[in-house]
Amino acid sequence: MDVKRLPPSELAMACALAALIAATRFHHFGSAMYLPDASLAVFFLGGLYLRRALAFGACIGLAALLDYLAIAHGGVGDWCVTPAYAFLLPTYACLWWAGVWCSGHERHGWRGYTRLAGALLVATVFAFLISNASFYGLSGYFGELSLAEYAARVARYFPPYLASTVAYVAAAMVLEAGLRSPHIVTTV
Repeated sequence: MDVKRLPPSELAMACALAALIAATRFHHFGSAMYLPDASLAVFFLGGLYLRRALAFGACIGLAALLDYLAIAHGGVGDWCVTPAYAFLLPTYACLWWAGVWCSGHERHGWRGYTRLAGALLVATVFAFLISNASFYGLSGYFGELSLAEYAARVARYFPPYLASTVAYVAAAMVLEAGLRSPHIVTTV
């Protein structure tokens, strides 16, 4: 992908998504001082707006680089970096693919937004299941914990996982609708 050949709107979107993931990658659920991690939304929106496989690879590379920097220089622990870390690839691919799928359909109006919301929900559920099941099975931390016990413990994390993803995507849809509105007057 030659950056010089990207349409300006696509380059701007890629930069905006890169900035969003860079600004939020370090705090999963957020706090009073930090926004929650936007990674899931960034991969969905990347699929929706960028669609290219190379852009997906660039997002994966950026996420891995940010994780490395957080662990090596940011004081973040490496507890999550286990053999299961490789399963972030299919986790994020679920969201990217759902975004690509939505890009081929009308996404405005109540039907479009309903389709988009459904795709986002299904992709987020699958992403949650892939990332958590792989962590349970491959991290080496839960040898004495049954799958049912693990699922009960992890289930409490799904609502904020979903809520932050939906909030970021909804904000992007509102921004897009505002930018597409004929009522916005631009001056040169």
